[in-house]
Amino acid sequence: MTVIYVIDGSEVTGLERFWEVVGEAVNGRGGYFGRNLDAFADCLSGGMGTPDDADFVIEWRDHAAAARALGHEETARHLRRTLDRAHATGRERVRAELAEALAGRGPTLFDQLVQIITERTAPGTLRLR
Repeated sequence: MTVIYVIDGSEVTGLERFWEVVGEAVNGRGGYFGRNLDAFADCLSGGMGTPDDADFVIEWRDHAAAARALGHEETARHLRRTLDRAHATGRERVRAELAEALAGRGPTLFDQLVQIITERTAPGTLRLR
């Protein structure tokens, strides 16, 4: 049996809200499914709500709304916070990514989330609607 997790993109207003929406989609009200990109990737590998022994689909409805909310502006906001906590060896890379985001270029948070899902799950798991 295939389990379908529905992410309502119209409810995504930024990265923090995405964590809430995906957590509830997978694990119910107040559920957890990552609070940063690395934790999200780990959760997709199983054991944090996704079935270990069953197929699952992530159906991301109204993904265009989420793509707007997780666009370059939100990406820049996230990178500013990341820069404050970044190890000295990674700060230059974060600064470069921040400059790109501020210029409206480079991958957005939405792009990164889609990439994580497609890399960590079986082909066809992500359905953008």
